[in-house]
Amino acid sequence: MDITLYDTRTRAKVRLDPVTPGRASMYVCGPTVYDRAHIGNARPVVVFDTLYRLLRHVYGERNVTYVRNITDVDDKIIARARESGREIGAITEETTRWYHEDMGALGALRPTFEPRATEHVGGMIAMIALLIERGHAYSAEGHVLFSVGSFAEYGRLARRSLEDMRAGARVEIAPYKRDPMDFVLWKPSDADTPGWDSPWGRGRPGWHIECSAMARALLGGAFDIHGGGVDLAFPHHENELAQSVCAHPDEGFARIWMHNGMLNVEGEKMSKSLGNFFTVRDLLDQGMEGYVVRMALLMTHYSDTLDWSTSRVREAEAKVKRWRRAMDAVVRLYENELRRPHSVDISLADDLNTPRAVELVDKAARVVLDNTYPVELRESASQIFLEGIDLLGFSEMASEGFGGRDKNFVEEFMRRPTPLSIAVEKLKQARAVKDWNKADRIRKAIIDAGVKIMITKEDIVVIPRPSSDYSKLREIE
Repeated sequence: MDITLYDTRTRAKVRLDPVTPGRASMYVCGPTVYDRAHIGNARPVVVFDTLYRLLRHVYGERNVTYVRNITDVDDKIIARARESGREIGAITEETTRWYHEDMGALGALRPTFEPRATEHVGGMIAMIALLIERGHAYSAEGHVLFSVGSFAEYGRLARRSLEDMRAGARVEIAPYKRDPMDFVLWKPSDADTPGWDSPWGRGRPGWHIECSAMARALLGGAFDIHGGGVDLAFPHHENELAQSVCAHPDEGFARIWMHNGMLNVEGEKMSKSLGNFFTVRDLLDQGMEGYVVRMALLMTHYSDTLDWSTSRVREAEAKVKRWRRAMDAVVRLYENELRRPHSVDISLADDLNTPRAVELVDKAARVVLDNTYPVELRESASQIFLEGIDLLGFSEMASEGFGGRDKNFVEEFMRRPTPLSIAVEKLKQARAVKDWNKADRIRKAIIDAGVKIMITKEDIVVIPRPSSDYSKLREIE
């Protein structure tokens, strides 16, 4: 199955063509751990968790590497420690635990690797030294800065002209900068500030360099997908790209850059001053279920601005309730299984179209719950539903939802043979050995049974109808 994703750099949907055939790799910018994650922080977690699930579905769990970093050295963390009188380590450990608990409540899987910035300072120092050696960075007054003028493609990711950015700069320019757009790779630390020894004196890394170093350490010099919120496209991702390509020009860094849109609340930008700012924990403590939050975040395409509203939450709650009821109904259809259509994964493979996938699963849930439909159609809908809740991250939202069955229920259900799945398998075998006469007989029998069939180079997809009669398939040789 081909996966297409919108690449911010090329401004086009491109096919995912892994650097290493058969294996997918993804890096997503994670939290700066000094406070609770707000609902806007949760959006990229849910978006890229869904993409992670799709990649594992297509390539296999062992063939996908997902890295999401933790920034545990930062000026905001240092300020919080000074304000509270607490140790930095105590703050980052507590906040990291909060983050895992809150994102876990939204059904998010843990990434393959979750590196901390403080564990990779050596790699950052090495990359900075290489940038200086190659003429892309310079040291001044204990700082090391990247020279944006040394990289001709600076601004390409965010589609910004360097001259326009210089003209628009309104902040006071540090005297040690050669160019107002040059950004910090290393900065000095005083005796009361965390720091590491380096060729440029005791100090700490700038924010941008950490992701470049950690991505390279865990994914190599070239990997498939780099993700994050659109607010990170500039300057963070622009700077990441520049320093990574300049340090290792033959490697390429990330092939596809994905950015999720911003989140508003009732049509307005979320802001503490407006009184519409809330954390994930605020919602959970108020009694909102994590899976309702997840549903609400997936109902809008990841690249669009999402408006968090009362009506959206109510719609999400209704879907979650319906999906739970459908889980119970699927158990009652357990003994009869049909070949699952691939409509949900096809939707997600098209630039992670979660709104379409959510609606497909919701329609399947309605069919499963409606006893007026023939049992065969309800069984077919069960397959769409089961695949969908797994890919969208809802399969474990109620452990009792499958009558106490273990978490392998979905896989077990989908593997069970039925007349239709057996007929399709025999059709595949006949086509594989080019026995076209037999293949035509089987195809005709499937059509005569009232089943729509679509044959492509990649797969055979069958779609049952309410009038389908599967007894006609039992006699296929």
